[in-house]
Order: sequence, then C-alpha cells, then structure tokens
Amino acid sequence: MNLEEDCFHLGVKTLIQNNHGKLLLLQLDPKKFKNESKWDIPGGRIKKNESVENTLKREVYEETGLQNITFLSPLTMVLSPFRLTTNTGNVGLILAVYLCQAPDPCPIQLSGEHVHFGWFSPKEAAEMLKMNHAPELIEKITQIIPKHTLKN
Repeated sequence: MNLEEDCFHLGVKTLIQNNHGKLLLLQLDPKKFKNESKWDIPGGRIKKNESVENTLKREVYEETGLQNITFLSPLTMVLSPFRLTTNTGNVGLILAVYLCQAPDPCPIQLSGEHVHFGWFSPKEAAEMLKMNHAPELIEKITQIIPKHTLKN
C-alpha cells in the first residue's frame, strides 16, 4: 500500500421518516461514546457477504426494534469526519445514506448504544446533526421534503 493512500470502511446509515414527515434521531449513550451525548441516525458497518439492504435492516432492528422499514431511495454518499480505530490501524469512514419510511405504528425500542430518541422535522434534524456529520449530508437533510401522508 502506498503510504499516501488512506484506508476506509463503508458504513450505511438511514434517515427514517414517519408518516408525519418527521425524521428519527437517536441520542448516543455518553457512557459508551467518550462522554458525548450526540444525536445520530441508525446505521453501521457492512459485514462480510452482507448486502446494503440487509445491513440497514439489521442495524435498524438492533438500534430501534423496527422491522418493517420501507426503502425509498439512496440519499447521498459522504466522507465522515470521524476516524475509526481498528485492529489494523486507524481508518476513515465513508457513509452511504438512505431515506426510508417507518411503518405505522412505529414503536421504538432503543439498544444499549442509545439513551433517547425523537422525531424531528428535516430542518430540526439537520441542526441537531450538523456538529457530527459531513456538511454535504446536512445539506441533503435540509432538502428533504416532509411527506405528510396522514392528515392532522
């Protein structure tokens, strides 16, 4: 490997939208994540021989308990500002982000990685995520048009 080349892992994340057009955010447990209680979106890294769709389904189920999300579309692919420490060294993280629809009803059961969850407008979600995610992702989130399939 050329010393100037970087190594990256591929992760998949999903912005889950409910029937009111709100996006699901999860707050990380500060005891497990360097005393930081950042807001994030469900997702994780792809395992060997696992498809993107199966990774998203697995990660969403592990982190939220949701089993029947509907895949709407790929949203963006970004270089994450975070680096990961692995047994082979320090690597970068590339995130493929998808927009998905939550089932109705959508009771959330948090994993041990998270302490809170909430449903937020795209504008609110972008504001809450901007300190932890690439600017390109934040811009895409602000452009999401809420889908209001239920009448208030």
